Amino acid sequence: MSAIVISGKDLAKEKRGQMKEEVELLVKEGVQPGLAVILVGEDPASQSYVKAKQKACEEIGIYSVLHKLDDSITETQLLEAIQSFNDDPRIHGILVQLPLPAHISEKAVIERISPDKDVDGFHPISVGKMMIGEETFLPCTPFGIVEMIKSQGITIEGKHVVVVGRSNIVGKPVGQLLLNENATVTYCHSRTKDMKSITKQADILVVAVGKANFIDASYIKEGSVVIDVGVNRLDTGKLCGDVVYDEAKEVASHVTPVPGGVGPMTITMLLFNTIQSAKKLLVSVK
Repeated sequence: MSAIVISGKDLAKEKRGQMKEEVELLVKEGVQPGLAVILVGEDPASQSYVKAKQKACEEIGIYSVLHKLDDSITETQLLEAIQSFNDDPRIHGILVQLPLPAHISEKAVIERISPDKDVDGFHPISVGKMMIGEETFLPCTPFGIVEMIKSQGITIEGKHVVVVGRSNIVGKPVGQLLLNENATVTYCHSRTKDMKSITKQADILVVAVGKANFIDASYIKEGSVVIDVGVNRLDTGKLCGDVVYDEAKEVASHVTPVPGGVGPMTITMLLFNTIQSAKKLLVSVK
């Protein structure tokens, strides 16, 4: 067996083409979607992510603002910067790039973002609505994963999903979104005993632990769908996922590559959420 590769890069390109048309229609109606990105400090990875987000906005016509702040900024000053974008009618989405300096409370920052502009889907109100299945902004990486699975015509309902990892950004919310799609969901984490016996039951296996090549073929059920969220850099400089790709593709029915898998879809769903926020404003004005 050689698995079908689910290319997030290709799906993102398709969806961004559709979004560009949506943005053009919104602009004709008098609303240009706007995204504010706040970057604190000089972390190279964060700078790279922000640059990619700005480029994506430019490509589809979203108005974007990059607000760079020194890592010595106080928490109060950062909260004031967020509030200024909460109050700015040109801005429909606000993203504060994580991680933040140790002296700033991530919780306080996330809670200061207006739920109406929480396009990252991290605010407790957004998370609560997601949990009970109400309409809200969905967290971008989990949202992108669900879209990737659906793009292949894979039925989620009734399937056994195993999520390896329980972070608030990916693991927990992706399990909840798949539960909302009527899957049966099991979580595995660092305290799980005999993890392999559980992952081998998965019809859909989502791996998000941040450990290079953590899952090999012995963890994977034949014919399953394997979604690799990890992005790790080896000593050689090469990027790899949390899954041993060359082994997984010989066992799974579908697999995502690294790079070019989940990553491009994360930014794409951020753009999607920003456009939806602008559309809501247009409806409320009408």
